[in-house]
Amino acid sequence: MSRALRAARRLAAHEARSLSSIPLWLARRRAGVGPGDLAAPYSAAQAATLLGLGFVCVVETVVLALLVTSPPVHAVLLVVDGYGLLTVTGLHAACVVRPHVVHPDGSLRLRYGALLDVAIPAGLIASACVDRRFDGGQPAVSEETLTVPVGGQTSVTVQLTGPVTFRRPLGAVGTARTLRLHTEEPDAMVRALLRGRARESRPVPPGER
Repeated sequence: MSRALRAARRLAAHEARSLSSIPLWLARRRAGVGPGDLAAPYSAAQAATLLGLGFVCVVETVVLALLVTSPPVHAVLLVVDGYGLLTVTGLHAACVVRPHVVHPDGSLRLRYGALLDVAIPAGLIASACVDRRFDGGQPAVSEETLTVPVGGQTSVTVQLTGPVTFRRPLGAVGTARTLRLHTEEPDAMVRALLRGRARESRPVPPGER
């Protein structure tokens, strides 16, 4: 299978997961968040941008309905614009229902919608701190640093004791020793990560072995 075909199949799978997130979003449910987990949301930072894109899709649909007189062309444009609006809604829904997650054992699940999902064991986390930056752009890897900005910003930096391996959206394998991510509740996330690290490094009493 060619690289282009594999990338296309992964993008189609990402889009399918995004669209399947809409019912979960409407039902106010979250994926991959269990009892005792800390969910760290991040979608609010980009909500205004996605709302703007959705509004543009609606305006475009109305304008074209007034300008295009050919019924077949109008039907095609309506389908295209409607699918565009559905895609924007799916992206937002996927980010809402797939927050970052800190598990009770201190492990971290870093996510961005349906595009990125990185599992970091508790034993690999060396430190975590609130670190507000304006990184801009999209998720990227540079000098073993995985940056996952939302609305152009990150708010938490996590240092690892060794490299973590993950899949990029198009399927390539990446590694990182530093993670920069955004959450609306950075203090709560850092506290949960540090508690998990303290629990991980605590000596086990002989009676508990």
